Amino acid sequence: MSEFESRKKLIETQHEELLNKPNHRLEPGNGIFYRYQNAVLTAKHVPLNWRFDFDKQSNPYFMERIGVNAVFNAGAIKHNGKFCLIARVEGADRKSFFAVAESTSGVDGFQFWSRPILLDETEMPDTNVYDMRITAHEDGWIYGLFCTERRDESAPEGDQSAAVAQCGIVRTKDLNKWERLADLQTQSAQQRNVVLHPEFVHGKYALYTRPQDSFIEAGKGGGIGVGFCSSMENAVIDEEIILDKKQYHTVYEAKNGQGPAPIKTRLGWLHLAHGVRNTAAGLRYVLYMFLTDLNDITKVIKKPGGYFIAPEGEERIGDVSNVVFANGWVQDGEQVYIYYASSDTRMHVATTTIDKLLDYVMHTPEDGLTSRNSVNAILKLIDKNKNYQ
Repeated sequence: MSEFESRKKLIETQHEELLNKPNHRLEPGNGIFYRYQNAVLTAKHVPLNWRFDFDKQSNPYFMERIGVNAVFNAGAIKHNGKFCLIARVEGADRKSFFAVAESTSGVDGFQFWSRPILLDETEMPDTNVYDMRITAHEDGWIYGLFCTERRDESAPEGDQSAAVAQCGIVRTKDLNKWERLADLQTQSAQQRNVVLHPEFVHGKYALYTRPQDSFIEAGKGGGIGVGFCSSMENAVIDEEIILDKKQYHTVYEAKNGQGPAPIKTRLGWLHLAHGVRNTAAGLRYVLYMFLTDLNDITKVIKKPGGYFIAPEGEERIGDVSNVVFANGWVQDGEQVYIYYASSDTRMHVATTTIDKLLDYVMHTPEDGLTSRNSVNAILKLIDKNKNYQ
């Protein structure tokens, strides 16, 4: 057997084993959600015919011709009975693109569709696209809002890292054919982590934004904002109302941004967001939650203190270490599947229920913003528990 044939056989066997590997939840969990043993999507899940030239004449050593670095930051939706992740696939060349992977169970068996998504461009071609949030809106369309990144043309020629981020918009009915719309227009210099609310608000589209002064630093901007527009075909937001701001010495002191579209519940809209703080080892990203009023989405009514999910174990290691990030979750009846990425490298799932999430946001103490208040919260719990021990 030639080297081409032996390598091809081994790689195909290992790939098939990976795709069919069962996933098991980790017990006992924390009572709020369950993590799972394996990542649900990795670079190795990417189809072999996207990466390898199967022609023995042009690829006698069965080399990987197009490298994939990571699969992460996926939007999520239940579509035609399948759990679908619209994943960010990053090549070895640093360029990201989108591809759909589907699963019957939602926790394992994810396989990519046969071809990645080829987005149309606007008059200003995207250099890089990533982190799509998916919203099935009541207008009948499925919208994808993502970051479109382009070089900052005002930067000096010698600076090839300065970038401008804005919100790109596409819509679809079937996750196959995507219609590119004009980029979102706001008053902010940079715009990332934009998410479409699933319902009209007083007849208008509502979008969660994250105004930012520069590509990396929030600067005077930051916080999770809300803006309204009359159309998604030429979306323009004139004013951004900050509903959840940055706060000193919290898990969201440097930056924070909306994750996926919120979930409507009997008590309010459930939000999953990411918070960023700076450390000696760099930026640390965690996830946190809050609840907004059913009738006034600009009003936060409950917000547990601290983080909801933080990186643990191998989740802490990757291209950008000590990071968890989520821009996709799926409500399936009472069940909720939270899809989160770790360290800009791979995708995981955590499962929970609507009731557990509501219990968490309603009864977890808020951040007291000082050490003394943190101790007082613990003492209050200790005293209460004296009646039950």
